[in-house]
Amino acid sequence: MKLSIIIPIYNEFNNIDEVIKRINAVNLPSAISSVEKILVDDGSVDGTTQKLEKYKNDKTIIVHQSRLNFGKGTATRIGLTYVTGDVVLIQDADLEYDPNDYPVLLDPIINQGAQVVFGSRFLNKSGKLDGMAYKNWFINVFLRVMTNTLFGSDITDEATAYKMFKTDVLNQINLKSKRFEFCPEVTAKVLKQGFEIVEVPISYRGRSVEEGKKIKWYDGIEAIWTLLKYRIID
Repeated sequence: MKLSIIIPIYNEFNNIDEVIKRINAVNLPSAISSVEKILVDDGSVDGTTQKLEKYKNDKTIIVHQSRLNFGKGTATRIGLTYVTGDVVLIQDADLEYDPNDYPVLLDPIINQGAQVVFGSRFLNKSGKLDGMAYKNWFINVFLRVMTNTLFGSDITDEATAYKMFKTDVLNQINLKSKRFEFCPEVTAKVLKQGFEIVEVPISYRGRSVEEGKKIKWYDGIEAIWTLLKYRIID
């Protein structure tokens, strides 16, 4: 089984090397025979673009560089065009999510036949959401309740960045998002098509705006609208 990791990147000069280092250090299950890392530079202007040049000779890494900043949704959709693996994972480049959770995410796919797995920050046994501001916690809970109400699901973390899919599932979905509405769009469309979302606990360390966090308050409004929109249309 081949794992494809899509890494949307925008102005992550200080983090991208560490993210790749941590991914390479993960002890993956024996069922994973190979890994490809798809780095999608979404128009960075902080030196990230130049830093990614050194990875172009790595046979396990694909580097795509966009001249303009379009958003995480566009970067993820671009990444999907390069995927050759059996399983796809979205990995943010900001160190909020820990690649050491890969085995936990992969387990339901390898051992239970799951097709969609979300890493839930709210299932963490420690009960800690380090660095998550109250307003972010509130909108996360609201989106969870809204998703479960609209789609009859029972998930705890709709907005998690750790979303893993069998590749053939994503191939059945027509994604259109440009920015952070990727998460509610793909969640809504997966549920509408009848796929079960299996959740596993993951660790999380949120970062502040000063540290480079890019999501804004209006992205929460966009997420609400996206869930409503795709409840009605395809």
